Amino acid sequence: MSLISKLPRRIWRLLRLPPRFAYAVGLGPLIGRFVLLLTTTGRRTGIKRITPLQYEEIDGSYYIAAARGTRTDWLKNIEADPRVAIRVGSHQLQCHADVIRDVEQIADFLTFRLERHPRMIGAIMRAAGLPPSPDREQLREYARERPLVRLRPL
Repeated sequence: MSLISKLPRRIWRLLRLPPRFAYAVGLGPLIGRFVLLLTTTGRRTGIKRITPLQYEEIDGSYYIAAARGTRTDWLKNIEADPRVAIRVGSHQLQCHADVIRDVEQIADFLTFRLERHPRMIGAIMRAAGLPPSPDREQLREYARERPLVRLRPL
């Protein structure tokens, strides 16, 4: 079990506060280069839930990965209702979310992220118990437990 999956839910909630605060005080254009705010609808409560997440924009779509795998609440909310909103920098968009479970596609995305952000993604890989530059088979294994989500603006 990786360090990431061992973190209690309370810790994950605390980690969401600084990016949300940065957006709230007008630093969206600065932090929006790395983090978007995803708004989902709670699957049980119907309440809007806001989660800051790292992302990549590729060909007009935004991609986010579920670091905690299928246990992630925002992912469960998307599976119940794929209509979401995002805030990226100073832009707010309505999107449709598609959950991608294809291991090869996810491994390709992880390879792209490693090439683009080697230190940051390398640290995430280490926290997950992998080397900072995992080989393709290690990425496939990691991808089996972690869906990818494509957010397509409407």
